[in-house]
Amino acid sequence: MEGIPPPGGAAGEGLAMAARKRDWHSFDIAKDTILGGKYRVLGLLGAGWEGEVYLVRERGTGIDRAAKFFFPHRDPGNRNLTYYARKLHRLRHCPILLRYYTRESFQLAGRRLTCLVSDYVEGEPLSRFLARQPGKRLDPFQALHLLHALADGVACIHAVGEYHGDLHGENIIVRRRGLGFGVRLLDLFRWGNARRVNIQEDVCDLARLLYDITGGRRLYANQPPEIKGICRGLKRSLILESFRTAGQLRRHLERLEWTSR
Repeated sequence: MEGIPPPGGAAGEGLAMAARKRDWHSFDIAKDTILGGKYRVLGLLGAGWEGEVYLVRERGTGIDRAAKFFFPHRDPGNRNLTYYARKLHRLRHCPILLRYYTRESFQLAGRRLTCLVSDYVEGEPLSRFLARQPGKRLDPFQALHLLHALADGVACIHAVGEYHGDLHGENIIVRRRGLGFGVRLLDLFRWGNARRVNIQEDVCDLARLLYDITGGRRLYANQPPEIKGICRGLKRSLILESFRTAGQLRRHLERLEWTSR
């Protein structure tokens, strides 16, 4: 029968390592640490300004989950965690987002910490996916297919007046699927109440992603008009002249007429 390792084992090492991080810029939770008798830590999925996301496995069912821990100094009173849990619940009909599962609290290095537990999805961060591609980029046709998958998913968020707020290569999980791509978004960011400017920032972020995944500044001058017509030199005002929401960008892609070879 699987048991909780003693203090000198993996769990003890994980908590001891975390205790040494007094400024909480990293929880540094070791692999195989047992959390609350319910979850075994499998590894770190990613880290950001707000906290860290770990891959954990339910001990009773063997189901893998993603657990996001917020740095205490970034989230006093668990206000952001509560905000994200409620927002993910409101947006549970948007398949591009991870489905919120539950909220858990654990004793870690002498402190009570709370995490947000969500579904875990297979794939890899977009940044890592691109690093494996020839030239570390996608050709225009593939890039527009990936952009369409992202715009379609974000359009669901914008349709109810909400925004994502943190679209970048580390936050996007991608898998090749059939002729296109399956994408999921790992995280959200809180810029305050939903406003039009936040939705527009998502659109500009999508244009920036297209710019980056096709080679960035080094190759932009030679990109076909189908790419430049969306990136618009990364000038915010020009991008928003054409696309105010992800839904408008999606419709543009679906009606796109290719003029280049």
